[in-house]
Amino acid sequence: VQLVESGGGLVQPGGSLTLSCAASGFTFIRYAMNWYRQAPGKERELVAGISSAGGSTNYADSVKGRFTISRDNAKNTVYLQMNSLKPEDTAVYYCKTHIRWANGREYDYWGQGTQVTVSS
Repeated sequence: VQLVESGGGLVQPGGSLTLSCAASGFTFIRYAMNWYRQAPGKERELVAGISSAGGSTNYADSVKGRFTISRDNAKNTVYLQMNSLKPEDTAVYYCKTHIRWANGREYDYWGQGTQVTVSS
């Protein structure tokens, strides 16, 4: 299983970024996907989640109305569109999935993370 995030960078307050997470090594369409973030000195927190078919999404209260999670199952990719960015959105952003394999074992899989910095 491999999850590779991209799209992070430096953006001014009020700006936008779109993060991507390319997945491989598993049947992407079968599994929900999530975006988490971790700011310096803080615990990792769930930002957004999307169901396997994309019909259901959920968001942290702090990003509702500003962030949108989506997925393209043909491209094995999940996205996080981030608008109206604030300095408090500065963090390393990770994508994550939870897989239960045919042998009954289940694991969380994480990407390496991509840095988002919101600053003027």
